[in-house]
Amino acid sequence: MGPGLDFVDLPSLSAAVHQCRKCPLGHSRTRAVPGVGPSDARIMIVGEAPGQNEDLQGEPFVGAAGKLLDQLLRGIGLSRGDVFITNILKCRPPANRDPQPAEAEACSPYLEQQLRLIKPEVVLVLGRHALARLLPGYESISRLHGKVVVKDGVSYIPVYHPAAALYNSFLMGPLEQDFKAVKTHLDRVEERRQVAAALATPVTKPEEQLTLFG
Repeated sequence: MGPGLDFVDLPSLSAAVHQCRKCPLGHSRTRAVPGVGPSDARIMIVGEAPGQNEDLQGEPFVGAAGKLLDQLLRGIGLSRGDVFITNILKCRPPANRDPQPAEAEACSPYLEQQLRLIKPEVVLVLGRHALARLLPGYESISRLHGKVVVKDGVSYIPVYHPAAALYNSFLMGPLEQDFKAVKTHLDRVEERRQVAAALATPVTKPEEQLTLFG
């Protein structure tokens, strides 16, 4: 994708990702994984990179970490269909190794365009690699998880990656608490929305009652 080139919608972006060969991962992958979810999702979830199952199916978070993510979403009253899910890398790194800086840089225009097109109110940042890409210069995931960072009018909430909690059981409790913090923030946003809607509704004066002498 050339500099300054904007996609008109998510399907055209997805098509470009499937054709992308901007880094070596475009040649080693089985299927690209652009992301899935509503184009007008209020909540966007950004992970690290596709794994083996995602590489085979072309959809993010379909393995064990995806099942845990679904469970966490259900716990706060959401489903996969309510959110847009993607990764900072759209192709699987060999042997599920960590994303390399050059790969993340090559893929970053796609993520930036997804943020522009979807215009989410809240972005859940899963794990340290997504945190480094979306909120560079901020504290580590161990210090920032569960907190709300407002950037360009969007609320970013870093949380531990579900895969990390599967490999390190001591992170499961903090991850569940992170999602409770997400729910608390979403509830506050909804309360403010309802108050704003009520204030914007014009107050109609009751009709003057007719009297016997009117």
